[in-house]
Amino acid sequence: MGTLGATTSTVDISKEKLMDDMKVVVADAEELLKATANQTGERITAARAKVGESLQAAKVRVADAQAAVMDKTRAVATATDDYVRVNPWQAIGIAAAVGILLGALISRR
Repeated sequence: MGTLGATTSTVDISKEKLMDDMKVVVADAEELLKATANQTGERITAARAKVGESLQAAKVRVADAQAAVMDKTRAVATATDDYVRVNPWQAIGIAAAVGILLGALISRR
């Protein structure tokens, strides 16, 4: 259970970093739009370069976050598989309880 908490914390941190990077990209894109409205030349080139760098950093962060989520998903799947192999009857009981609970919730609607 402690591993799952660490996994959730890591994913939350990755989401926050991704959101921060995306905000930077948006801000840079807005700057580019403002620059292109009245200016040409050197200022536009600098703004475009800044947008390109921010976009590249965001892409790297997205790829890293995706890889981290995949790694954590594999770890949780492996831990679940190990638990079911060691405790098959408990796993069946848990699955039955979840099924009954879901059935009760669905039948209420």
